[in-house]
Formats: sequence, C-alpha cells, structure tokens
Amino acid sequence: MADLFSAVWDVLSTETAYTAAARFAVVLAFVAAGEWIAERAGTLNISVEGMLLAGAFSAAMGYHLTGSVAAGLVFGMAGGGVVATVQAEMSHRLTADQFVVGLTLNILVLGVVGFLHSELKPSTRTASVVEIPVLADIPLIGPALFAQPWPFYLIYLVVPLLGWLLHRTRWGLEVRSVGESPQAADVSGIDVNRRRRQAILVAGLASGLGGGYLLLGQVGRFEPGIVAGRGFIALVAVIFGGWTLRGALAGCLLFGSVLSFRLTLPGLGYKLNNEMLSSLPFLVTIIAMALFAHVVRQPAALARPFIRGLK
Repeated sequence: MADLFSAVWDVLSTETAYTAAARFAVVLAFVAAGEWIAERAGTLNISVEGMLLAGAFSAAMGYHLTGSVAAGLVFGMAGGGVVATVQAEMSHRLTADQFVVGLTLNILVLGVVGFLHSELKPSTRTASVVEIPVLADIPLIGPALFAQPWPFYLIYLVVPLLGWLLHRTRWGLEVRSVGESPQAADVSGIDVNRRRRQAILVAGLASGLGGGYLLLGQVGRFEPGIVAGRGFIALVAVIFGGWTLRGALAGCLLFGSVLSFRLTLPGLGYKLNNEMLSSLPFLVTIIAMALFAHVVRQPAALARPFIRGLK
C-alpha cells in the first residue's frame, strides 16, 4: 500500500503527467462537447468513434495534400461531418435503429480508413508548440495548459461556443425541447427530426476536429488504430457528467488523468503489469458507468425515435 501511495505521489508531482493528462483530456473534450449536444437532442450517438477516426484520417489527407495544419483540421471536421450526416439521415430521416446505424458506421469507417491508409499512406507531422507567456511558467499546470501545440487552444473556443449555442440561442432551446418532449416540440411547430439531425452534425464536426487534433496536435503519424476507444470513453464522460457540459468536461479530465497515469508510471521507473495498465482506462470507464448511469437524470427522450403521431 505504501508503494501505491508513493507511486501516486510521484505522478502527481511530475510535470509530464499533467501535460499528458491535458492532451488526452482535450481529445475527449472535443468529442464529448459535441456528443453532449447530440444527446440533449435525444440521440445516443455511438458512432462518435467512427467520427473521431474519420476526422483523424481526413486531417492526415488534408495535411498531406496542402502541407497546412489548419487545412488538415478543416478536413478533419469535414470527415467527421460526413459520418455524422450518414448517421443523422439514417436515424432521423429513414428512422433506422440508431444503435445499429452507429455500430455499422464504426465498423465501416474502420474498414474504409484502413484500406485508404494502406493505399495512400499520407505523411503528417505535429503542429508547432506555442507557449503563452507568464501562464506557461505556472508550476505543474502551466506547461499542461499553456505550452501545447497550437490546435490544443481551440478547445478554449469550442467549449464556450457550444455551451452558448445550446443554452443561449433559440436553436439550442429547440434542441433541448426535442430531447425532453418531442411530441410537445412538434405541436409547437418545431421540426423534431431536423433539429436532431443538426445536433448530430454539430457532434460530427466537433468529433472530426478532435480527430484532427489527435493526429496533428498529439500523435503526428496516422495509424488505423489511432483512436483506440477514445470515442466511447468520451460518450461515457457525457453520461458521467449527468448530461451537463461542466460534468462532461470533468469526466474528460478524469479519464484523461487515468490515461496519463498509465503512461507516466513506467517512465518513473515503476514496473507494473502492462496488460493491467492498458485496461485501466476502460476499467475506470466501466466503474463510472456503474456508479453514475442510474443516479443522474438523462434527457427524457434519449434514444427514442420520433415518428409524428406516435407516442
């Protein structure tokens, strides 16, 4: 037990642990912020894994073709948006089962991306690091929050923008209403399925941007397994946070810290079972689901398809 506390203390006092936690958490935060909007509209959008992967590959192609990190991020958003459009049209225009569509898209994107990567082999790199003066000098957390590759800082714009969009605009009010009572929203003249499709598209754009950041702001080289379940972890973060933006971000920080803990321990000289360390983020995810899935209030119409005239 003493060794465990010693290991935890060493991690908490190591600057690299905070830097890694911030990088992991930001990838999750891009996805979770978009997924939060989709779920508040009543869609349990499990295709976020495919959106994230499509975003990463599209960003790789964008950078390969243009040599620009910014263009790569735009391509990444477009890639996530394409997957989101298919999910939205199938689930909320053709009323196909959203779970089946999501699972199918995740598998389809993995296969398509694997094939295209083997054929095209895009070359990429990581974006340049930008340090914010003074703030980057704060002990421990300064480099983690203010000395990162420049795409990292987009999270400081995206999260407030999506929060404002859902809570401070008429569109956001309508999205929340279709997630709580689609029949009442329909009577009020709101096109329920259109709002749900739009919310999924927002989730796709945010997830695609997260995939672009994962590649160009963190990893630097594309591989088909680059996402490694992060989309599903972000989805759990939304549930963990009780379908609030603040709570979802807290979940992202928790899971990002666990991922950082897994990678930091070996670097400090601690020798633990590799399989156990690899499973740690998913173990924490399962525990979080078990503890919080039934004690928080979800949107009343979450995962319920809307067909006019049917209750």
